[in-house]
Amino acid sequence: METKLIITPKTKVYDLLAAYPELEQLLVDTIPTFSKLKNPVLRNTVAKITTLQQAAPIGNIKTEELINLLRKAVGQENMEDIQDTGFVTVKPAWFSEDKIVRTFDVREMLDAGEHPVNQVLAEVKALKEGEIYSMIAPFLPAPLIEKAASLNARHWVDQVDDELFYVYFCK
Repeated sequence: METKLIITPKTKVYDLLAAYPELEQLLVDTIPTFSKLKNPVLRNTVAKITTLQQAAPIGNIKTEELINLLRKAVGQENMEDIQDTGFVTVKPAWFSEDKIVRTFDVREMLDAGEHPVNQVLAEVKALKEGEIYSMIAPFLPAPLIEKAASLNARHWVDQVDDELFYVYFCK
């Protein structure tokens, strides 16, 4: 008997849907933003690098709740004590509009099937101390935020609505 994928916080959305295509609608119902994964370009870019732990905040759901919902749907036992990612969603003291040196709207690039990660990271890396980089995205770019953190960049996520996120990075 073939063992299918065990669903954990580190499971990539792409791998989850490849192993359990029947979970796509449940994922979309739980995190409506994921209806965009019907676009093959986004499925082959964003979904390949986004883990379920990174996806949970996009849907404003606890990681443990999302994992266990998906596990239950495929007959796996619940996991306990799953830690949520800590994205900053409250305006930080370092934020000031006049410190924004660049604003980049990634939506057009994503629509064209391109991935903005390298460009954004290069621009964040080039920030001088105290400067702020503003990024506009149609969803919470969790993997990108985590990569920026590895460059010692702080962040703030300002979610305007289900399909509009402003992410600010500062060194």
